[in-house]
Amino acid sequence: MPMIRNLLRNFRSLQSMNKIVIAIDGFSSTGKSTLARQLAETLNYTYVDSGAMYRAITLYFLDHTIDLANHTAIEKALEQITLGFIDNKISLNGVIVESLIRSMAISNLVSEVSALKEVRKFAVAQQQAMGLQKGLVMDGRDIGTTVFPRAELKIYVYADEEVRTMRRFDEMKLQSPDITMDEVAENLKHRDHIDSTREVSPLKKAKDALVLDNSLLSMDEQLQMALAWAKERIEK
Repeated sequence: MPMIRNLLRNFRSLQSMNKIVIAIDGFSSTGKSTLARQLAETLNYTYVDSGAMYRAITLYFLDHTIDLANHTAIEKALEQITLGFIDNKISLNGVIVESLIRSMAISNLVSEVSALKEVRKFAVAQQQAMGLQKGLVMDGRDIGTTVFPRAELKIYVYADEEVRTMRRFDEMKLQSPDITMDEVAENLKHRDHIDSTREVSPLKKAKDALVLDNSLLSMDEQLQMALAWAKERIEK
């Protein structure tokens, strides 16, 4: 904790200096969103949860029974979607849908939706526009490879499969008390396979990304590592 306090004091003077883009990638439930939020708050940067954007699109597709094999229907549906963030919570056509997008129904379909080339083109264009002014932290699957290939800091977050399953189970249990560990494990494996093998922008570590294995780290410890890396880039 003392080291984090020292870093935070240093960052108060750095916040007015050089702004950078921080791209964070990794599989589901690695803790990348938690890290991204912490970094953004500490640096007074904008935080963008790209996964929430894809989940919101999935929610719209489910609510409007969009056929994922019908490319014309997909393109028309995307024309009706406006995404945004209100107090760091995802909004779909002006309505905050943060709680709705965390259901198992969305989790079971979001990887298929996000693999669609029309959807990725739609989302990536919005994400890249958000980063034009720098001072941004974004997490997802292809942030350091596709969205911001020239990001000043790229972090690839990793965690053991058992750790990820437990984290996801604890999160889902609050919303779905009857969910089982096996269901969560199967969902993660399914999503991992699609995310890493899809044709458009598959999940992979950028060549210049720094690996952060947080399997045995606390949130404070992983933040400490990431802040030290960010400090190096900001001071360049």
